[in-house]
Amino acid sequence: MLVTLSLGASKGAAEGFCGNNLNFEQKARVFSVIQIREQQASVWVLIVGSASHPARDCFLPLNSGAGNTTWPLCQSTMFQLTATPVSALADEPVHIRATGLPPLQMMTLTASLKDEKGKLYRSKAFYRSNEAGELDLQRDSSFGGDYVGVHPMGLFWSLKPEVAFGRLLKRDVMNSPFLVTLHLYDSVCFQDSATVEPKVSQVVQRWYSSPGTQRVQIREGCVRGALFLPPGEGPFPGIIDLFGGIGGLIEFRASLLAAHGFAVLAVAYFAYEDLPSQLANVELEYFEEAANLLLAHPKVQKPGIGVISVSKGAEIGLAMACFLKQVVAVVCINGPSSVCHFPLRYRDLAITPMATFLERMQIDISGAVSLRHILDDPRDKRNQHRVYPIEKAQAQILFIVGENDASLSSREYAQQALERLQSHGKSNGRMLVYPGAGHLIEPPYAPLCYASWNPLFSIPLLWGGDPVAHAVAQEHAWGEIQKFFRQHLVQTSSKL
Repeated sequence: MLVTLSLGASKGAAEGFCGNNLNFEQKARVFSVIQIREQQASVWVLIVGSASHPARDCFLPLNSGAGNTTWPLCQSTMFQLTATPVSALADEPVHIRATGLPPLQMMTLTASLKDEKGKLYRSKAFYRSNEAGELDLQRDSSFGGDYVGVHPMGLFWSLKPEVAFGRLLKRDVMNSPFLVTLHLYDSVCFQDSATVEPKVSQVVQRWYSSPGTQRVQIREGCVRGALFLPPGEGPFPGIIDLFGGIGGLIEFRASLLAAHGFAVLAVAYFAYEDLPSQLANVELEYFEEAANLLLAHPKVQKPGIGVISVSKGAEIGLAMACFLKQVVAVVCINGPSSVCHFPLRYRDLAITPMATFLERMQIDISGAVSLRHILDDPRDKRNQHRVYPIEKAQAQILFIVGENDASLSSREYAQQALERLQSHGKSNGRMLVYPGAGHLIEPPYAPLCYASWNPLFSIPLLWGGDPVAHAVAQEHAWGEIQKFFRQHLVQTSSKL
């Protein structure tokens, strides 16, 4: 709200205005917190009224010139914070804006989220409003906090766990969103304090499934998992989703891919229901059964399926590409190119894992352990039978690697696999390399998990990654993954 004042040539006139329009308590508040700033040819006087006065904050531009001083304008600030859309899929961007702010003032924006176990994640950044009293995260640069520069979704991907070594995972993907609470403060707030009230707040809903998506619990034969089907009759391109050593059933990536038109089977392979509580070996026939189950579904497109996989799951995904004819497109995110840690068995084939050297573990300053260098060299002649025969793969293979992967030498492994393909005259593999990205490359705007507890090792493991570079990688890779599957799974007569 703008109020035009004719206050004459003196500050006393402004005092008179306050005397005529504010009560005693408000006047005491006003003149105890006057701040005078120089801004080019103008001096800005900030007058802040009492907490009980709803339109209490005024900026008076004091224009000097030709020997006189005028106080022509008082702007009552009406803080507004908007997030558009306020409810969206977790892989969709949000446009955050604030209006009605004091012009050219430092502000603090914070985000907070509690996961389903009540664990808290937080982020913050410091911005300056423009001359119009506005702030736009698509345009304006953060001066500091958890990131610096123009990053429209920085408050989301810079969320950090309050307790060290936490990993943000959405478990119930169908019935509830993550709620991200945004707070705006009209000063630089270094520490979170219950005594400092935000000027305005907004709650953003981040969903992991879209309306009409169907979740089907899978307990067929040996296979345990969850199938996500988009709305409609289909048929839809089918994908199996595999995570790594975390175990259990992880569904958030599968449900998000279903929102983009894929039929996705999230498969658990240990530490879930009646499956083994610990991973002792990899039985490829289990994953073959899962592939056949998915391909037989009436809403899944023939003749082949895809696999999206990360970490230990990416090793299994590569094995599926090599040995299962049902698999025609595989995304391997930061995985090895040889059998690691646990034996692999398939029918009459048994492959022992690479030797590990635990004395090569490196302890990060955070206390987390990097396993990047503990595996034996797959290029050594004595290890050749442990390297996956990628030349046998009929599937198209996309390797996605982060150069700051602290868990595996994933770029070297992917490069060796591609060289092996080329040496056999094949070209059905390619690699996307992301500088600065860590091990756990997930859907867009997910916070970087730099290190977290891992049940396979009972210690916090270092995953690595620079937050900004990792965020860029996640956003780009997600689009490339969907393009890859559409290209190699979708029939020409039924393009998504």
